[in-house]
Amino acid sequence: MRLGKRDVRLIVWSAIFVVSQANIVRLLGSAGPRVLQVQTAWSADRYRQVLGSMDAAETARFRSHYYPDFVHPALYAVALRVGAERLGELAPLDTAVARALAVAPVVSAAGDYIENVVGLHLLDHPEHITDSLVRATSAVSIMKWALALGCSAYLSAGFGRLWWRALRT
Repeated sequence: MRLGKRDVRLIVWSAIFVVSQANIVRLLGSAGPRVLQVQTAWSADRYRQVLGSMDAAETARFRSHYYPDFVHPALYAVALRVGAERLGELAPLDTAVARALAVAPVVSAAGDYIENVVGLHLLDHPEHITDSLVRATSAVSIMKWALALGCSAYLSAGFGRLWWRALRT
């Protein structure tokens, strides 16, 4: 099977995403679990507790992940959109599904940017940590994850079906 130009484009953008994700995981190190804990804190007390559980080195690592995470959302949004375009070329998609696969990565990335701005701000201004801000940011985080993972799951299932059919023939 020969790869076309669009297949290579999908592979390249997917690889860029994976490298970016691996870099963020590397930067976070032992502070990695704190990201999900902060993103799902639901209260100011819990948010402060998570931030307070980190020593100075972990806090520095936690802070350092935000800077590449200002590029990462654009990378995963492009990778997901390229994947949706390619899947749509290989197997016709319902118009509503195609529209959702085009919009969801962009909305997810926008949520990621909001989350990053708020997270950096709260690291420097813990006095601004309130229940309402934490709940709103957690809701944005969960929406971001649902949209990105939902798109990824749909694309994985779609490509999986195509590859399975190709293997059987």
